[in-house]
Amino acid sequence: MRIRVPLSLLWRRETLRTNLWLVPAIEVLVAVLLFGITHELDNAAYDHRIGLPSWVIGGSADAARQVLAALVGAEITVVGVVFSITIVALTLASTQFGPRMLRNFIRDRGTQVTLGTFVATMVYTVLVLASIGAGPHGDFVPHLSITICLGFVLLDLAVLIYFISHTAIAIQLPHVIANIAGDLSGAIDADARDALRLAGGSEPDRDGDDTMAAFPDEPGGVVLAPAAGYLQLVRYDTLVRIAEQENALIELRYRPGHFLVKGQPMATVWPAAARARVTRQLERAHVTGAMRTLTQDVAFAVDQLVEIALRALSPAVNDTFTAVTCIDWLGDGLCQAATRWQPARVHCDQSGRVRLITAPVSYDRLIERAFEKIRQAGRGMPAIMIRQLDALAAILEQTRTEQQRRVLVIQARMILQSSIESVPEPSDRDDVRRRYERVLAAYHRSGDAPRPEAAGDG
Repeated sequence: MRIRVPLSLLWRRETLRTNLWLVPAIEVLVAVLLFGITHELDNAAYDHRIGLPSWVIGGSADAARQVLAALVGAEITVVGVVFSITIVALTLASTQFGPRMLRNFIRDRGTQVTLGTFVATMVYTVLVLASIGAGPHGDFVPHLSITICLGFVLLDLAVLIYFISHTAIAIQLPHVIANIAGDLSGAIDADARDALRLAGGSEPDRDGDDTMAAFPDEPGGVVLAPAAGYLQLVRYDTLVRIAEQENALIELRYRPGHFLVKGQPMATVWPAAARARVTRQLERAHVTGAMRTLTQDVAFAVDQLVEIALRALSPAVNDTFTAVTCIDWLGDGLCQAATRWQPARVHCDQSGRVRLITAPVSYDRLIERAFEKIRQAGRGMPAIMIRQLDALAAILEQTRTEQQRRVLVIQARMILQSSIESVPEPSDRDDVRRRYERVLAAYHRSGDAPRPEAAGDG
C-alpha cells in the first residue's frame, strides 16, 4: 500500500531541505554521540575493564596531541576549500542560470553531506584532542577514538573526491535542466495525488458549470491578506473542514505562486456573517514566503526552464542548443501534465456539498507559459521554431480533451506566423511549415475536430 504524504509535510520537508545547515548539524550531533561512546570505551580500556582490538593504534599522549592537532588544522583548511567551491558554484549558477536556480544547488544533498562530513570530523577530532590528559594510572590516551579519527580522514578523502566530481557534473547545463524537469514531474505527480485525495478518489471535476452554480446570490465577506509574500502552500483539506464546520463556502482568489499584497482581498466567504469566524483559521491555512516553491506550484518549474531558455537565447549568450534542451524537457513535462495533471477547482465535503472554490493554473495557461516567451525570444531562429513544433506534436499525441488540442494548435499557428514574418530564407520557412503540418496531422490523429485554418505566407 502506497503512503500518501500530505502536502503540508512535503512543504516542510522542502523548506528543511533548502538550506546548508540542517544536514551538517545532524552529522555534528552524530559525531558528538559517537565521541561519547568511544570515550566511554577508552575509559573502560584505561581502567583495564575491557581490552581493545589489535588494530587500534597505540602511542604516547604527546604523539597523540601532535597527530590530532595536525588533523584539526588540515580539516579546517579542507572545510574552507569546500565552502569556497560551494560559493563559486552558487555564484556561477546565479550568473549563468539565474538567481532562482540557486535553490536547486542549495538543496543538493551531495553538497550538504560533504560539508557536514568535514565539519563533523573536525568536531570529533577536537573533542578527542581535548580528552587527552592526566589520569590516576598515568596519561589518558583515547586510542580507540584516535584510530576512528584516522579512519574519518580516509573517509574525508573519498568524500572530497566525490564532491569535486559531483560539483563538476552539477554545474553542467544539461544536468541542471534535467533536474528541474525531474522537479516538474514530481510536482505534477504530487498535485495529481492531492487532487484525487481531495476528490475522494474519483477524478476531479474540471467543468465550470458546477463552479458557477455554487456561488450564492448574496454578497460574501472579504478576507484580506495578513502579510505580503509569495503564496507557497494552501492547506485545501483544512479549508474544506473549516467551511464544513461553519456551514460556509470559501472562494480563494490566489493560488500558490501568486504574490499576495498585504491588505488586498485574499478570499471571499459565504455567508458574510461567517467571515469573522473563518478569517483567523483561513489565514493559518496559508503559508507565504519570500520565494516560490514547487510544493503546489507546477508553473514554477515551467518558469525555471523557460528562464534558462531565455537566457540562452539572449544576444549576450546566443546558446541555441541550451534553449533546444529546455524545449525538449518542457515537452516531456507537458506530455505528463496532459495525462496526469488534473487540478481541481471545486472541492466538496464528505456529503458532496461544495465548500471550497480555488483558482488553479489552467492547462491553457501552462502551455502559454511554456511556449510564448521562448517563441518571442526565438524570432528569426528556425531551429527554435522547429523544436517547439516537434514538442507540440508530441504533446498532442498525449492530450485527452479537445480544449487541450486547440490550445496546442493555436501555439503552433503563432509559431508558423512568426517564421513567416521573421525568417528571411524560404527553405527555412518551408522546414518550419513541414513541422507545422506534422502538428496538424497529430491533431487529427488525436481527435475528430475540424481542421484548423493554417496561416498563409501572406
